[in-house]
Amino acid sequence: MAPSTRLIDSSYAAFINGKWHKSNRNIESRSPANLDDILGVFGEADKTLVAEAANAARNAFKSWSRTPAPVRAGIIQNFGRLVEANKEVLASIVTREIGKPLKEALGSVQEVIDTVNFFVSEGRRLYGQTVPSEMPNKELFTYRRPIGVFGCLTACNFPVAVPAWYFIPALVAGNTCVWKPSEDSLVTSFWFTELWAKAGLPSGVFNTVFGPGPTTGASFVELIENGAFDKIGFTGSTAVGRRIGEVCGRSLQTPCLELGGKNPMIVCPDADIDLAVNGAIFSGFGTAGQRCTSLGNLILHEKIYDQFVTKLVQKANAIKIGDPFDKDTTYGPLISKRFLDNHLDHLTTLIESHHELPLGKGGHIGHGVDWQHFTGNAKRGVYARPNIVLNVGMNDRIYSTETFGPLFNVLKYREFDEAMAMANNHGYGLSSSIYSNDPKTIYQFKQDITAGMSSINNTTTGAEAHLPFGGNGKSGNGGRQSGIWVIDQFTKWHAVNWDMSGRLQLAQMETAYVEPDLKFRIS
Repeated sequence: MAPSTRLIDSSYAAFINGKWHKSNRNIESRSPANLDDILGVFGEADKTLVAEAANAARNAFKSWSRTPAPVRAGIIQNFGRLVEANKEVLASIVTREIGKPLKEALGSVQEVIDTVNFFVSEGRRLYGQTVPSEMPNKELFTYRRPIGVFGCLTACNFPVAVPAWYFIPALVAGNTCVWKPSEDSLVTSFWFTELWAKAGLPSGVFNTVFGPGPTTGASFVELIENGAFDKIGFTGSTAVGRRIGEVCGRSLQTPCLELGGKNPMIVCPDADIDLAVNGAIFSGFGTAGQRCTSLGNLILHEKIYDQFVTKLVQKANAIKIGDPFDKDTTYGPLISKRFLDNHLDHLTTLIESHHELPLGKGGHIGHGVDWQHFTGNAKRGVYARPNIVLNVGMNDRIYSTETFGPLFNVLKYREFDEAMAMANNHGYGLSSSIYSNDPKTIYQFKQDITAGMSSINNTTTGAEAHLPFGGNGKSGNGGRQSGIWVIDQFTKWHAVNWDMSGRLQLAQMETAYVEPDLKFRIS
């Protein structure tokens, strides 16, 4: 059962310049495990509040960007210590608000701590270069400069880890921030914001606006063209990412877009079958399949197909669904009713007559569908049964549609080139996996896969704070989060030449290059 936490009945719509602002338009945060459980009531920020937040960030930028980077990093370290001190409570809020099993929620909070621990040192490593000049008495330098006001819209499936990936390096680099979290994780986002405030950030450096994507989010995007933001980050659907990319392009900005996936897992005939089955179960059903890196297409060699599917179905039938606070639960409810409705719609519109569903038909547990190993109250929550779809081909819509729920496809291949086509041809390019013990096969996979991330003998999911995270194609525009590489997202290079000669020196035109004697020949 979920531990009790106090109801936040605040009507808070925005945190701007160090203060909370209220709104008359309210949004309720309900637990997906029990829709009668209301965690909080918050306001909805309109365009005026979003603009006010961006203006506060703009006004705070000069002072924050001139704060020494090690001092900025010290405040980020304070934030990490506060998160660590509140790890269990924050994880339990995540579990209660979005239904993520407690073990996974604790892991996602740990990801915040890991990210802090990594980037604190970057405050002392925002290096530039001293570059030799081709002219005498002249020195050349490069510097990393913060970009400015960073606006960010994040999804609800990782309500603390993904925002941390964005904001920790952005703040260390000297940017100021405006955040619109998902309307499905407002209580978590409230406390995330409070932790930043208590860490010692100056007023206006970090600002938060609450509200749905079609209203508050739309206002956010409209303000890009008005010059309110200098950099945009977005984690969410490919369709919305395209819209944001178009707007940013007109403003000559390069956004950081982390979008959807249809992540492949190839299992070769020489693979450890039991290991691969376990990997497929977690890849497909961890967080109820609501990860951008969740398994989309399981691609099995024909020699092991029947054996693998038999073990896969047996393993899937044994998983425990229900109470996300139960330590043995594989996955809990879907994040909210709208995610359940989307999942049920996919079961209706994407399943074709030639497909087989070995785990059974139907999706909504407690509403005409049962699950043998279930804990909790299905009728009060938004629980979905797992689905595995067999006989899927590359021409089927379900092959190339991100379903974002406890559902994945199984395809069969004969030659490895065919498997690689199945892994790449859907157009997404986020995560990928292969199970094999043959170095030649693994090497070919690494060479030919179009995804931005790959695992060998491991799942399609999982990220570490010091490795770049991101995708290509329909999964993103090449931007990366995490690791030292993300600093390129939040800084711009500044080149400086300092001429101390006391006269006008013209590079290339007056450079004292020494010419060779081209008439010389070896005799």
